[in-house]
Amino acid sequence: MKPVGLYIHFPFCAAKCPYCDFYSIVSDEAAKSLYSDAVVKAFIGMKNKYKLSFDTIYFGGGTPSAAGTENIRKIAECVMSENGCQDVSEFTVECNPSFVEPGFFEVLAKCGVNRVSIGLQSAIDGERAALGRSGSASDVLCAVAEAQKAGITNISLDLMLGIPGQTLKSLEESVNFCGFSGATHISAYLLKIEKGTPFFEMRDKLLLPDEDECAEIYLSACEMLEEKGFHQYEISNFARQGAEGRHNLKYWNCDEYLGIGPSAHSFLNGSRFYFERCVSAFTDGAAPVPDGAGGDFSEYAMLRLRLSDGLRAKDVIDRFGFAVPKEIEKAAKRLCGLGLVESDSCKTRLTRRGFIVSNMVISELLADL
Repeated sequence: MKPVGLYIHFPFCAAKCPYCDFYSIVSDEAAKSLYSDAVVKAFIGMKNKYKLSFDTIYFGGGTPSAAGTENIRKIAECVMSENGCQDVSEFTVECNPSFVEPGFFEVLAKCGVNRVSIGLQSAIDGERAALGRSGSASDVLCAVAEAQKAGITNISLDLMLGIPGQTLKSLEESVNFCGFSGATHISAYLLKIEKGTPFFEMRDKLLLPDEDECAEIYLSACEMLEEKGFHQYEISNFARQGAEGRHNLKYWNCDEYLGIGPSAHSFLNGSRFYFERCVSAFTDGAAPVPDGAGGDFSEYAMLRLRLSDGLRAKDVIDRFGFAVPKEIEKAAKRLCGLGLVESDSCKTRLTRRGFIVSNMVISELLADL
């Protein structure tokens, strides 16, 4: 098998942000140590079962930095050792600048980490507070500087759009911050109010922009980031030249990956499976849950259409042995007239306005398959 991606989930946070529906808990140091041992055991077992090697690694969460430097070091050293001589092109660790221990980035660099993703959300401290984020934008700058000092220069910042109290002016301040921060990559995504979160319970009281304002904020963010040298390569992702997220590109290219930890998903040998959202079940050694087959043309097309490059005719022929179905071409012609899609003999792609309503547009393109 060619190398696949590896995702390891760290389900720990110091506190739960009111908008977040990712699986995470507040836990003590003993539980975190027990969890890291379980991750190592599960990783080795599944790597050997499927005879895998990895060329991208991503530690996400939750908040990996909240798991503690020693636990991250333990898992990272195991992964790199088990991977042997296989080159890892990208090794990313997410972190919250408010929960970074002294020497954290130096340890990451020694373990082979060459990219960090830092939760900015907004450079406006009032907006950060409304999102439940601790610390300030200046803490983010300090974290970026510390990572760079340790030799980690590929740095991604998260930026949220359509959040309580956000205006085009405050958005501009946040984008300017991204521009001078030293970041090489920006993930800029619209806030979605998810069921089961505090924001969902208080949704009628939140001062949120309406749909038209959100669309304006999104389009403005795309233009502002482009002016700062971040080109858009996916609905919510922007990068300086050569700094595109290689691990996440595996998802959008429908490539294979292994996920370890509660709520982590995998796609291997044409099958999908996941670990249930329960730390205790995972540490007790629960097996992953089968989630059906994956990787067919419809799924591939749906994921590729998230990318600015879109669905490319040559890629489809190389991968599936047939041309892009005529049904997609017909649907694309209808949507081109609405300014939501661009299409020719080489590829079909969503425009930025199409990205705003991507679920609807992609469903329309694939409806007749």
